[in-house]
Amino acid sequence: MKTALVTGGLRGIGLGISQSLLAEGYTLALCGSRELDGVGRELEELRSQCSQTQKVVYYRCDLGDDNDRRELVQKVRNDFERLNLLVNNAGVTARVRSDMLTMTEENYDWLMRINLQAPFFLTQSIACWMIAQKKMASDFFASIVNISSISATAASLNRGEYCMSKAALSMTTQLWSLRLAEYGISVYEIRPGLIQSDMTAGVTEKYSKLICEGVVPQQRWGLPNDVGRAVAMLARGDLAYSTGQVIMVDGGMMIPKL
Repeated sequence: MKTALVTGGLRGIGLGISQSLLAEGYTLALCGSRELDGVGRELEELRSQCSQTQKVVYYRCDLGDDNDRRELVQKVRNDFERLNLLVNNAGVTARVRSDMLTMTEENYDWLMRINLQAPFFLTQSIACWMIAQKKMASDFFASIVNISSISATAASLNRGEYCMSKAALSMTTQLWSLRLAEYGISVYEIRPGLIQSDMTAGVTEKYSKLICEGVVPQQRWGLPNDVGRAVAMLARGDLAYSTGQVIMVDGGMMIPKL
Protein backbone atom coordinates (compact mmCIF):
# COMPACT_ATOMS: atom_id res chain seq x y z
CA MET A 1 0.00 0.00 0.00
CA LYS A 2 1.45 3.35 -1.08
CA THR A 3 0.98 6.16 1.44
CA ALA A 4 1.08 9.94 0.94
CA LEU A 5 1.16 12.81 3.42
CA VAL A 6 -0.53 15.89 1.93
CA THR A 7 -0.44 19.11 3.93
CA GLY A 8 -3.56 21.23 3.52
CA GLY A 9 -5.11 18.23 1.81
CA LEU A 10 -8.78 18.99 2.49
CA ARG A 11 -9.33 22.29 0.73
CA GLY A 12 -8.63 23.94 -2.61
CA ILE A 13 -5.60 22.61 -4.47
CA GLY A 14 -4.89 20.17 -1.65
CA LEU A 15 -8.28 18.51 -2.01
CA GLY A 16 -7.72 18.13 -5.75
CA ILE A 17 -4.38 16.47 -5.01
CA SER A 18 -5.96 14.12 -2.47
CA GLN A 19 -8.64 13.05 -4.94
CA SER A 20 -6.07 12.32 -7.64
CA LEU A 21 -3.85 10.32 -5.30
CA LEU A 22 -6.78 8.22 -4.13
CA ALA A 23 -7.48 7.39 -7.77
CA GLU A 24 -3.83 6.26 -8.04
CA GLY A 25 -4.35 3.81 -5.18
CA TYR A 26 -2.67 5.79 -2.43
CA THR A 27 -3.82 5.77 1.16
CA LEU A 28 -3.74 9.27 2.65
CA ALA A 29 -2.47 11.05 5.72
CA LEU A 30 -3.82 14.60 5.59
CA CYS A 31 -3.25 17.57 7.84
CA GLY A 32 -4.82 20.98 8.15
CA SER A 33 -5.44 23.83 10.56
CA ARG A 34 -9.15 23.09 11.10
CA GLU A 35 -10.48 20.94 13.90
CA LEU A 36 -11.85 17.51 13.02
CA ASP A 37 -15.49 18.61 13.35
CA GLY A 38 -14.85 21.28 10.72
CA VAL A 39 -13.71 18.91 7.96
CA GLY A 40 -16.37 16.20 8.17
CA ARG A 41 -17.89 16.84 4.75
CA GLU A 42 -14.55 16.74 2.92
CA LEU A 43 -13.40 13.64 4.80
CA GLU A 44 -16.64 11.84 4.03
CA GLU A 45 -16.29 12.74 0.35
CA LEU A 46 -12.76 11.33 0.16
CA ARG A 47 -13.53 8.22 2.16
CA SER A 48 -16.43 7.44 -0.16
CA GLN A 49 -13.83 7.11 -2.94
CA CYS A 50 -11.63 4.65 -1.02
CA SER A 51 -11.25 1.01 -1.96
CA GLN A 52 -11.41 -1.63 0.77
CA THR A 53 -7.65 -1.41 1.29
CA GLN A 54 -7.38 2.39 1.33
CA LYS A 55 -7.94 4.79 4.20
CA VAL A 56 -7.86 8.53 4.83
CA VAL A 57 -6.63 9.84 8.19
CA TYR A 58 -6.79 13.50 9.21
CA TYR A 59 -4.53 15.29 11.68
CA ARG A 60 -5.11 18.79 12.98
CA CYS A 61 -1.77 20.60 12.85
CA ASP A 62 -0.42 24.14 12.95
CA LEU A 63 2.49 23.69 10.56
CA GLY A 64 3.98 26.99 11.67
CA ASP A 65 4.55 25.51 15.13
CA ASP A 66 7.59 23.24 15.42
CA ASN A 67 6.03 21.17 18.23
CA ASP A 68 2.92 20.53 16.13
CA ARG A 69 5.11 19.48 13.18
CA ARG A 70 7.07 17.01 15.29
CA GLU A 71 3.85 15.55 16.71
CA LEU A 72 2.42 15.24 13.18
CA VAL A 73 5.41 13.24 11.96
CA GLN A 74 5.31 10.98 15.01
CA LYS A 75 1.59 10.32 14.61
CA VAL A 76 1.97 9.48 10.92
CA ARG A 77 4.86 7.14 11.71
CA ASN A 78 2.76 5.43 14.40
CA ASP A 79 -0.30 5.06 12.13
CA PHE A 80 1.38 4.00 8.88
CA GLU A 81 4.03 1.41 8.11
CA ARG A 82 5.63 3.54 5.43
CA LEU A 83 5.45 6.84 3.61
CA ASN A 84 6.11 7.03 -0.13
CA LEU A 85 5.14 10.60 -0.90
CA LEU A 86 5.21 13.97 0.83
CA VAL A 87 3.27 16.83 -0.78
CA ASN A 88 4.08 20.20 0.77
CA ASN A 89 0.92 21.97 -0.32
CA ALA A 90 -0.29 23.99 2.68
CA GLY A 91 0.30 27.69 2.46
CA VAL A 92 -1.19 31.08 3.24
CA THR A 93 -1.37 34.38 1.43
CA ALA A 94 -0.63 37.73 3.03
CA ARG A 95 -3.02 38.57 5.87
CA VAL A 96 -3.14 42.13 4.59
CA ARG A 97 -2.11 43.12 1.08
CA SER A 98 0.14 46.09 1.63
CA ASP A 99 2.86 48.06 -0.10
CA MET A 100 6.42 46.94 0.60
CA LEU A 101 7.03 50.30 2.29
CA THR A 102 4.42 49.45 4.93
CA MET A 103 4.78 45.65 5.24
CA THR A 104 5.05 44.60 8.90
CA GLU A 105 7.57 42.18 10.35
CA GLU A 106 4.76 40.44 12.23
CA ASN A 107 2.93 39.50 9.03
CA TYR A 108 6.21 38.66 7.30
CA ASP A 109 7.29 36.28 10.08
CA TRP A 110 3.87 34.60 10.28
CA LEU A 111 3.73 33.91 6.55
CA MET A 112 7.34 32.72 6.30
CA ARG A 113 6.87 30.26 9.17
CA ILE A 114 4.03 28.57 7.31
CA ASN A 115 5.09 28.91 3.67
CA LEU A 116 8.83 28.33 3.97
CA GLN A 117 10.07 27.20 7.37
CA ALA A 118 7.34 24.58 7.79
CA PRO A 119 7.83 22.74 4.47
CA PHE A 120 11.62 22.85 4.82
CA PHE A 121 11.74 21.25 8.26
CA LEU A 122 8.84 18.89 7.57
CA THR A 123 10.78 17.69 4.53
CA GLN A 124 13.86 17.25 6.72
CA SER A 125 11.98 14.97 9.13
CA ILE A 126 10.19 12.99 6.43
CA ALA A 127 13.35 12.65 4.31
CA CYS A 128 15.20 11.02 7.22
CA TRP A 129 12.34 8.52 7.56
CA MET A 130 12.31 7.86 3.81
CA ILE A 131 16.08 7.25 3.82
CA ALA A 132 15.67 4.72 6.63
CA GLN A 133 12.94 2.95 4.66
CA LYS A 134 15.12 2.94 1.55
CA LYS A 135 17.97 1.29 3.48
CA MET A 136 15.61 -1.45 4.65
CA ALA A 137 14.20 -2.15 1.15
CA SER A 138 16.20 -1.22 -1.94
CA ASP A 139 13.07 -1.18 -4.11
CA PHE A 140 11.29 1.32 -1.84
CA PHE A 141 9.95 4.21 -3.96
CA ALA A 142 9.65 7.69 -2.48
CA SER A 143 9.30 11.25 -3.75
CA ILE A 144 8.59 14.76 -2.48
CA VAL A 145 6.54 17.44 -4.23
CA ASN A 146 6.49 21.13 -3.30
CA ILE A 147 3.51 23.19 -4.44
CA SER A 148 4.74 26.72 -5.07
CA SER A 149 3.21 29.39 -7.34
CA ILE A 150 3.88 31.50 -10.40
CA SER A 151 4.57 34.13 -7.73
CA ALA A 152 7.98 32.48 -7.36
CA THR A 153 8.99 34.58 -10.38
CA ALA A 154 6.04 36.95 -10.97
CA ALA A 155 6.37 39.93 -8.61
CA SER A 156 3.31 41.36 -6.85
CA LEU A 157 4.21 44.53 -4.99
CA ASN A 158 1.20 44.34 -2.66
CA ARG A 159 2.12 40.88 -1.32
CA GLY A 160 5.87 40.79 -1.48
CA GLU A 161 6.24 38.41 1.48
CA TYR A 162 4.18 35.79 -0.37
CA CYS A 163 6.32 36.11 -3.51
CA MET A 164 9.53 35.82 -1.48
CA SER A 165 8.27 32.71 0.30
CA LYS A 166 7.48 30.97 -2.99
CA ALA A 167 10.78 31.96 -4.58
CA ALA A 168 12.62 30.54 -1.57
CA LEU A 169 10.50 27.37 -1.65
CA SER A 170 11.60 26.93 -5.25
CA MET A 171 15.23 26.97 -4.12
CA THR A 172 14.53 24.42 -1.39
CA THR A 173 13.27 22.07 -4.12
CA GLN A 174 16.63 22.30 -5.85
CA LEU A 175 18.55 21.88 -2.59
CA TRP A 176 16.59 18.83 -1.44
CA SER A 177 16.70 17.27 -4.92
CA LEU A 178 20.51 17.43 -4.82
CA ARG A 179 20.75 16.21 -1.23
CA LEU A 180 18.40 13.25 -1.69
CA ALA A 181 19.43 12.13 -5.17
CA GLU A 182 21.93 9.59 -3.79
CA TYR A 183 19.07 7.82 -2.04
CA GLY A 184 16.86 7.68 -5.13
CA ILE A 185 14.34 10.12 -3.65
CA SER A 186 13.13 12.57 -6.29
CA VAL A 187 12.03 16.09 -5.38
CA TYR A 188 9.86 18.24 -7.64
CA GLU A 189 8.15 21.62 -7.71
CA ILE A 190 4.71 22.24 -9.18
CA ARG A 191 4.06 25.89 -9.94
CA PRO A 192 0.30 26.59 -10.31
CA GLY A 193 -1.07 29.67 -11.99
CA LEU A 194 -4.58 31.04 -11.45
CA ILE A 195 -6.42 28.21 -9.70
CA GLN A 196 -10.02 28.43 -8.51
CA SER A 197 -9.89 27.93 -4.74
CA ASP A 198 -10.75 29.62 -1.47
CA MET A 199 -7.41 31.44 -1.63
CA THR A 200 -8.36 33.17 -4.91
CA ALA A 201 -12.05 33.69 -4.06
CA GLY A 202 -11.48 37.34 -3.16
CA VAL A 203 -9.91 38.19 -6.53
CA THR A 204 -12.16 36.10 -8.80
CA GLU A 205 -13.71 39.09 -10.57
CA LYS A 206 -10.35 40.76 -11.18
CA TYR A 207 -8.65 37.71 -12.67
CA SER A 208 -11.68 36.45 -14.58
CA LYS A 209 -11.58 39.73 -16.48
CA LEU A 210 -7.85 39.35 -17.15
CA ILE A 211 -8.35 35.76 -18.32
CA CYS A 212 -10.98 36.95 -20.81
CA GLU A 213 -8.48 39.56 -22.01
CA GLY A 214 -5.90 36.86 -22.73
CA VAL A 215 -3.52 36.86 -19.75
CA VAL A 216 -3.89 33.05 -19.75
CA PRO A 217 -3.43 31.61 -23.25
CA GLN A 218 -5.78 28.69 -22.54
CA GLN A 219 -8.38 31.26 -21.44
CA ARG A 220 -9.78 29.56 -18.36
CA TRP A 221 -9.21 29.28 -14.64
CA GLY A 222 -7.13 26.34 -13.52
CA LEU A 223 -8.87 23.76 -11.33
CA PRO A 224 -7.53 21.95 -8.26
CA ASN A 225 -7.67 18.69 -10.20
CA ASP A 226 -5.31 20.15 -12.81
CA VAL A 227 -2.69 20.31 -10.09
CA GLY A 228 -3.81 16.96 -8.69
CA ARG A 229 -3.20 15.18 -11.99
CA ALA A 230 0.31 16.63 -12.14
CA VAL A 231 1.06 15.32 -8.64
CA ALA A 232 -0.35 11.91 -9.61
CA MET A 233 2.01 11.80 -12.61
CA LEU A 234 4.99 12.43 -10.35
CA ALA A 235 3.72 9.98 -7.73
CA ARG A 236 3.64 7.23 -10.38
CA GLY A 237 7.28 7.91 -11.20
CA ASP A 238 6.53 9.07 -14.75
CA LEU A 239 9.35 11.64 -14.52
CA ALA A 240 11.81 9.50 -12.59
CA TYR A 241 14.85 11.01 -14.37
CA SER A 242 13.86 14.64 -13.76
CA THR A 243 14.48 15.37 -10.10
CA GLY A 244 14.56 19.06 -9.19
CA GLN A 245 12.39 20.12 -12.10
CA VAL A 246 9.55 22.65 -12.14
CA ILE A 247 6.18 21.56 -13.56
CA MET A 248 4.15 24.56 -14.73
CA VAL A 249 0.36 24.24 -14.30
CA ASP A 250 -0.61 27.72 -15.44
CA GLY A 251 -2.41 27.45 -18.78
CA GLY A 252 0.65 28.94 -20.49
CA MET A 253 0.43 32.15 -18.46
CA MET A 254 4.17 32.43 -17.84
CA ILE A 255 5.32 31.82 -21.41
CA PRO A 256 7.41 34.86 -22.43
CA LYS A 257 5.58 36.76 -25.15
CA LEU A 258 5.91 39.98 -27.15
